[in-house]
Amino acid sequence: MRGRMAWAAALALTGCAREPARIAAPAVPHAAQFVRAGASAATQPAGGWWLAMGDETLSGLIAQGLADAPSLAAAAARLREARAGVASAHAGLLPSLGAQALYAHAKLPNGSLGGSNGALDLYDAGFDAQWEIDLWGGKRREADKARAGAASAAAALNDARVSLAAEIARTYTAMRGQQAQAALAARREALDAQALDIMRARRAAGTVAQGAVEDAEARLAETRAGRARIAAESAVLRDALAVLTGVAPGALDGLAAGPIPLPPREVAVGDPAGLLARRPDVRMAESRLAAAQAGIGVAEARRLPQVSFMGMLGLGGSSPSDLFDAGQLSTITLPRLTWNVLDFGRGAAEVRGAKAGRDAALADYRGAVLGALQDAEAALARYGAARAEAASADDGLRHARTSAGLERLRAEAGTISKEQALAAERAVVEAESAEAARREALTTSYVAVAKALGLGWQ
Repeated sequence: MRGRMAWAAALALTGCAREPARIAAPAVPHAAQFVRAGASAATQPAGGWWLAMGDETLSGLIAQGLADAPSLAAAAARLREARAGVASAHAGLLPSLGAQALYAHAKLPNGSLGGSNGALDLYDAGFDAQWEIDLWGGKRREADKARAGAASAAAALNDARVSLAAEIARTYTAMRGQQAQAALAARREALDAQALDIMRARRAAGTVAQGAVEDAEARLAETRAGRARIAAESAVLRDALAVLTGVAPGALDGLAAGPIPLPPREVAVGDPAGLLARRPDVRMAESRLAAAQAGIGVAEARRLPQVSFMGMLGLGGSSPSDLFDAGQLSTITLPRLTWNVLDFGRGAAEVRGAKAGRDAALADYRGAVLGALQDAEAALARYGAARAEAASADDGLRHARTSAGLERLRAEAGTISKEQALAAERAVVEAESAEAARREALTTSYVAVAKALGLGWQ
């Protein structure tokens, strides 16, 4: 896909201090651009994008990873922590009520209490309440900030899900690609061994020089070394896949070989505005901006007078029976006004710092939006190129097989040598290797598209 996606990254903030940042919907690119890339803007993409590849093993591994991966467990714990902070911030808007019971015994110098022995017993039981009135909205802004923090933690969890599903799919595809290359390397080794036997026989007959035998032996040795490298890489990818799914390395050693998964014929990408709503990293940046905006209100409210009330209600006296005597009821009401009139500019500095933090969060938000647009455009462009390369590799393989068939017939007819027919068969193996590599690249580019669109969460 050569056509550039005409997405306008126009960003606009509302003037209200309590509202999070909003984005203007980018222009929808022409549908023909997606058709050329094997993608469609007409339908909404599915969250479980890997299901479209029809590989049950891959789907099971992704489901296992989403359920058991330690990285997701940590992100989920941070989300629970943030939600607890929201509940705490909301509770701060309400009065607090406590109960207390007290017994005190004092031994003082004689005559200090008007008696002779200076002993004192005190019994008291009651309730106390405190409430700071949110005159300037500071506590409400703290609740807003906590809610934005929880939204950011939720987006971080979703971002971890998107990344994990994409990484499992990419690693699985690479592993299947190495398995395909391993099978082709075995065929290549068999052909090279046949070619070496022919060269040795011809050398014994005196029809070729020793150098031809040496060349055949070197090729066979290189092929065997290549098989060892492929086997090692396959084992590394299999262990990496195990860790991604939350199990120990080696747990997937019994995984049977299988084909390279392929993407669907058409990929739904939806609309650009939907992209910005889906991508968790953009949502995370927006939530952080909302939290920073609320932080300004918190800092400004701290500079203004604070009014709080404290009340106490209790029963008590110098004997236990006073705890049940209504005549011993005592009440205290303490309204309080506090205002840090002279703080030498500390409050103003906190407000400036909060505004600077908001500006930084806004810049990060803009960067996240632009990065999302760039990722999606690049992923779709590479996906279109990968489709074209895969089609070209398929054509090359078809031509190689046709040529090898003709060479085989000519060798049977005695018009060409057997080693020439073997060379044609080896060319087929090389074409199959190239075609498998292109299939792997095509699926990997599809995974990149899914990740760029922020798919993989609900």
